[in-house]
Amino acid sequence: MSTASDQRALRAVAVQFFVNGAIFASFIPRLPEIRDRVDISVAEVGLLMSIAGVSGLVGSAVVSPTVSRLGTRRVMLFAGALTSLSLPVIGVARTPWVLLVGLIALQTFDVLMDVAMNMQGSWLSARRHTPVMTRLHGLWSLGTVIGGVSASRIAGANISVSVHLVCATAILLLALGFASRSLLRVDEHPGGGSTNGAKQGSPAKRRVSAVLVAFLLVGFLSIALESTAIDWAAFRLTDDFAAPTGVAALGYVAVAAGMTAGRFSGDFIAAQVGETRLLSMSIILTGVGLSAATLSPDQTLTFGGFAVAGLGVANLSPILYDTAAQHPGRPGTGLGALTAGLRTANLTVPLLVGTLAATRLSVGSAIAIVTLPAVIGFLAMASLISGVRSRALGD
Repeated sequence: MSTASDQRALRAVAVQFFVNGAIFASFIPRLPEIRDRVDISVAEVGLLMSIAGVSGLVGSAVVSPTVSRLGTRRVMLFAGALTSLSLPVIGVARTPWVLLVGLIALQTFDVLMDVAMNMQGSWLSARRHTPVMTRLHGLWSLGTVIGGVSASRIAGANISVSVHLVCATAILLLALGFASRSLLRVDEHPGGGSTNGAKQGSPAKRRVSAVLVAFLLVGFLSIALESTAIDWAAFRLTDDFAAPTGVAALGYVAVAAGMTAGRFSGDFIAAQVGETRLLSMSIILTGVGLSAATLSPDQTLTFGGFAVAGLGVANLSPILYDTAAQHPGRPGTGLGALTAGLRTANLTVPLLVGTLAATRLSVGSAIAIVTLPAVIGFLAMASLISGVRSRALGD
C-alpha cells in the first residue's frame, strides 16, 4: 500500500526520469553543429559514439555491485550529477578528443543513474494499485521533448552550444538537488539477493541464465530501434533534405513527442488489450513509422514517420525495465543484463549507421538497413518477452 512517504519518493523519482531525458535532449539535436565545429565527418561521429559506448558497457558490468554497496539513492544522485556535468565538456569541445571525453563521461554515469532510478521506480510502482512505470518513462520522454524543443529554439536564436549546455547543466543540477531528500533511503529487492539456493549447473540456475540472456537480447533490439531513431533523425533531415539546423532538430522532437504520447497512454492501453498484444502492436507501429521516416522522399512524411516510430517504441523500454528490475537475485542483476544489451547496441549501432551513411547511401537508407531487421527480430521475440516477464514476476 502506497504511503505519503512513497508519494514523495515517487515524485522525486519522477524528477530523476525527467532530468535524465533532458540531459540527452540538450545536446543530441545539436550534434550536427558539434560535428561541424569539431570538423569531423558523420562516420567519425558514429565512431566516437561507439567508442564512448564501451564505457556504458563497462558500467553495466559494475552496476550490480555498485548498487549493492552504495544503495540506489546515492548512486542515483552521484551519477545524475556527473552525467549532467558531462554536458559542458561536450559543449566546449573543439577537438575529437575532448568530445570523446564528454561522451565517455556521459555514457559511464548514465548507466548507473538509469539502473538506480528504474529500481526505485519499479519498487514504488509495485506498491500502488495502478502501476506507474510506463508513465515514469513518459516523464523521461517529456524531458526529451522539452529539452529538444529548447535546443531547437536556442539553435534558431544562434546561441552557442557551449553557452546552451552550461546553462542546461545548472538547471538540471538544481532539479536533482530538489529531489534528493525524498528518494527512498532503504532499498528492497525480490529474493533478497538470493538465488534460491540453486547450484551451478542446476535447472534453476540454467533457467536464470537463460532469462538474463533474454534480457540482453531484447535490450539490444530495443535500443537499436529507439536510439537510432532519436540519434539520427536530425542527420536524416540535414543531410538528406538540406534542412536548416533549427528545422532538423525538430526531427528529434517528432520522435520524442511520439514516445511521450505513447508512454503516458501505455498503462491504460495495456489494461484494455493486454501486455502481449500491446508489445506486438507497438513493434508493428515502429516498423511502419521507421519505413516512412527513412524511405520517404518527402520531408513532411519523414517528420510524420519519426513521430509514429516514437509512438511505437514508447512502451518497449518501460515493460523491459520493470521486468528486469523485478528479477530475483542480487540487486541490479536483471537490469545489468538488460543494460548490457542496451550498451552493446550503443557501442555497435552508431558505428554501423555512421559507416553506412558515409557511403553513397543516404542517411535514411542507413537507418533503414539497421532498424528494419531489428523490428522483425523484436516481433519474433514478443511472446518470449511476455514469458520472461511472467516468470520474473512469478518468482
